Amino acid sequence: MERLMMKDLLRWKNSRHRKPLVLKGVRQVGKTWLLKEFAGRYYENIAYFNFDEHPEYKQFFEKTKDVDRILQNLVMASGQVIRPVKPEATLIVFDEIQECPDALNTLKYFCENAPHYHVACAGSLLGIALSKPASFPVGKVDFMEIHPMTFTEFLLANGDSNLTAYMDSLDRIEEVPDAFFNPLYEKLKMYFVTGGMPESVRSWTEERDVERIQQVLSNILGAYERDFAKHPDPRDFPKISFIWRSIPSQLARENKKFIYRAVREGARAREYEDALQWLCDANLTYKIYRSNAPGLPISAYDDLTAFKLYMVDVGLLRRLSLLAPSAFSEGNRLFVEFKGALSENYILQALKNQFEAMPRYWAMDNPRYEVDFLIQRENDILPIEVKSESNVESRSLKKFKEKYGNKIRLRVRFSLNNLRLDGDLLNIPMFLADDADKIIGMALKRCFD
Repeated sequence: MERLMMKDLLRWKNSRHRKPLVLKGVRQVGKTWLLKEFAGRYYENIAYFNFDEHPEYKQFFEKTKDVDRILQNLVMASGQVIRPVKPEATLIVFDEIQECPDALNTLKYFCENAPHYHVACAGSLLGIALSKPASFPVGKVDFMEIHPMTFTEFLLANGDSNLTAYMDSLDRIEEVPDAFFNPLYEKLKMYFVTGGMPESVRSWTEERDVERIQQVLSNILGAYERDFAKHPDPRDFPKISFIWRSIPSQLARENKKFIYRAVREGARAREYEDALQWLCDANLTYKIYRSNAPGLPISAYDDLTAFKLYMVDVGLLRRLSLLAPSAFSEGNRLFVEFKGALSENYILQALKNQFEAMPRYWAMDNPRYEVDFLIQRENDILPIEVKSESNVESRSLKKFKEKYGNKIRLRVRFSLNNLRLDGDLLNIPMFLADDADKIIGMALKRCFD
């Protein structure tokens, strides 16, 4: 399998300003595989230390901050090799580092006293560990976050390099030929079934085993739910579960605003907000705030009382929602099930990967209008609608233009229709969501050059 993040890791390796790397990501998203594959390609060897499998390694970090002494002890205990005379030849990997807070803290000393060592760390609940005060000194590490495999990576894993080559070659806004449109549309339906978790993707690309996909996704969901018990307050464990299991029903409503009473009868924000924050810190959910207006920066206009909650992966959302894989063969049914929530989750994942600021959404009451997402692209705020059904007319986009037309240069719609620019309305086929930034850039250039 090929992960596009490999390029980012190579840039980190070759940087003059390289610091110890902290690779964040949810359980089973491919952190360990990626670091081992990276080491295999670009280093002579790897020194791999897993604090979950070997809790005895923790003691080496408790009594000293001397980096060379720590590494000497680790090498003797594990039998692995780190050559001090050629430190750049070895990638040192600390896996499940959230299990050893002293190791996190020691990254400061790797940065300050031993920058010649190449150190990369990973952990399933790193977001939780990093949210605690004084986990490690700020400014002494480099961060990267690995997400579920994108649709582009799914295509590469499936051997569809001709389709990714076409997507890469797009340099103007014109209709996608049927020879590419039809297979991309069909592959996207399958991606909604597998999602982007590597083992699920592998079950399809190598085995074509749908039942195996179901089992893999169920196992991952089960692992996540077992992690909920790691919340420091045992009273929050059931609350996290209630929120997690409510996500499909929250997204099934026409108004997808998160409602605490939909979690459990009588539930109140103050009782559940810590549990919800745990899910967000663990990177299992994305919290999308309502925006009061399309201004810069986008975060300055947040309405903190209203938000939508999406999941880390569209395939996991489908499995948690108990939607059968057979739906992928039934026209566009998979895209429109429970109010197009799968489509929205997929588009959000694609947007989050491309734009620095987390997307927001916009809504207005009496009468009801809602724009699915707002994104900040450089100095533009752009409204985005996701239309999964054949009817792509958008009252909300029209209303948004009426209200904020002087601030908005382009409106964007993701749908199952072909690529097209009509005035200030850009339609992007959903299978091109990974290229949204590039396509939006072309549209703005065409409109205003």
